[in-house]
Amino acid sequence: MIRNTERFTGKGGDYVAARPAYAQDMLAWLAQKGVGVGARVADIGAGTGKFTAQLLGLGATVWAVEPNADMRAKAEAVLSGNPRCTLVAATAESTTLADGSVDFVTAAQAFHWFDAAAFARECARILTPQGRVCLVWNNRVADAPIHRETAELSRAFCPTFVGFSNGQSEETLKTVAWFAEGFELCRFANDLTYDREGFVRRQLSSSYAPLPDTPAYAAYAAVMGELFDRYAQNGVLVAPNETVAWFGRPNV
Repeated sequence: MIRNTERFTGKGGDYVAARPAYAQDMLAWLAQKGVGVGARVADIGAGTGKFTAQLLGLGATVWAVEPNADMRAKAEAVLSGNPRCTLVAATAESTTLADGSVDFVTAAQAFHWFDAAAFARECARILTPQGRVCLVWNNRVADAPIHRETAELSRAFCPTFVGFSNGQSEETLKTVAWFAEGFELCRFANDLTYDREGFVRRQLSSSYAPLPDTPAYAAYAAVMGELFDRYAQNGVLVAPNETVAWFGRPNV
């Protein structure tokens, strides 16, 4: 059985090339919460640094915590020159950061891979008493035909597919119960625009997608290319998407 920390090994290149950024309106909302110049942020499950880079753009000092060596190497290539960024080889449940050392914890497109209870305890340990957590997802608009067909094809070609974001929608009880003193839940429009290569590589970057050295890789890439062709107009596909952010204090 593949450990969660190893699910994206071999997918770093596709992840860098095709994973989208998060909505600018959500970043403005975070800035209003204090995520900006002088803020200390632990970005957990930072992956290739997509969200880390956006936090740095707000002026924050960021510890990008990522256990997967492939993903972390891609982040280092992009972020290592920034003096406000420190890359940390550690897990969500044991970050190695000091007690009370950060003002905010973020996790973008990652919480569904964590041991929720252990992560809550770790957040409580590393946050200041007034600190808060922001859980973020780029979510497909579930009832859009393009996403329904993507899911159907993924079930057919990917044995480990249980649904997008490991089968967890952001409304699940797991997420709701994770927060202690209530939470804010905000949604921001973030439709995604792809060319053919970008759409295919976005699907290949998923945890459940076949790896390049497996026979299913080419077949999965081919059916996703055909799916793009059915929905694209003038070589461009617009996929309905929203950035969803939860903001609060963990329940420990």
